Amino acid sequence: MSRPSLNDLAAFAAVANHQSFRRAADIMGVSRSALSHTIIGLEGKLDVRLFNRTTRSVSLTHAGARLLARLGPVLHDLDQALDTLSEERGAPSGALRINANKSGARILLADVVPRFLDLYPHVELDLMSEGRLVDIVEQGFNAGVRLLEAVPKDMVAVKFGGDVRFIAVAAPSYLDGRARPNTPDDLNAHCCIRQRLPSGKRYRWEFSKRGAEVAIDVPGNLTLDDNDLLVQAAADGRGIAYVPEHFARPLLAARQLVTVLDDWCPPMPGLALYYPRSRHVPSPLRAFIDLLREVDKQR
Repeated sequence: MSRPSLNDLAAFAAVANHQSFRRAADIMGVSRSALSHTIIGLEGKLDVRLFNRTTRSVSLTHAGARLLARLGPVLHDLDQALDTLSEERGAPSGALRINANKSGARILLADVVPRFLDLYPHVELDLMSEGRLVDIVEQGFNAGVRLLEAVPKDMVAVKFGGDVRFIAVAAPSYLDGRARPNTPDDLNAHCCIRQRLPSGKRYRWEFSKRGAEVAIDVPGNLTLDDNDLLVQAAADGRGIAYVPEHFARPLLAARQLVTVLDDWCPPMPGLALYYPRSRHVPSPLRAFIDLLREVDKQR
């Protein structure tokens, strides 16, 4: 039996952990066919089948599960050892993968990412923006960025960017000749621009005032899935939209939009970067968190 290479074993662990050749190939930056050939070669070297494969699924054989159980801690220790060498050189290096929602990605790109890349040119930063909340461990990310209330309880959360506030906005032309809503229930008499969440569900507008909390599935004949589009539709007079304040701020300043129900729209905890509590924190992520905290103090 010829000895497999470290790359062979890392490829095996990636496929095993993600139970998908496609996901593992994307994370490793190789083609699916190349990864498949690597695994076939590894099985040939070991003279044992490691995976059960069908057109729809990938699962470990008994031998594959035994190998992963022994190999996982070894690869983890190796990552830590290599990370220690990176620290000895005095500068983090390697890959850093962060999954963020659109708001979080915008803030990071404006305030943190440029400085981080200047300080740590040997780090390859992969910042992916998507609306749905993903399992960052399963998808191979080092960290995620979401509203604090959406961060899984078993994660370490680092707040940044301050509180956020969702506001109800409309064009003056839409409100002209209509009674302004004074309570959330008054929205039932208006045309609202509804929002489709990444999960596919329609968002119920959430309001609170003096301890009273209300969630409404508002009426309306237009549903969108992007805050920028919601703001633009409201400015075009299509109805009332409910969006994070920073998305509407430019059009509010230009008086193309005005707010309604202000006293029902208090601030709430904002964004947080989060990462697994039980895993070793690689030096690029530690450096990114340190810089994030430094920039946040300067805001």
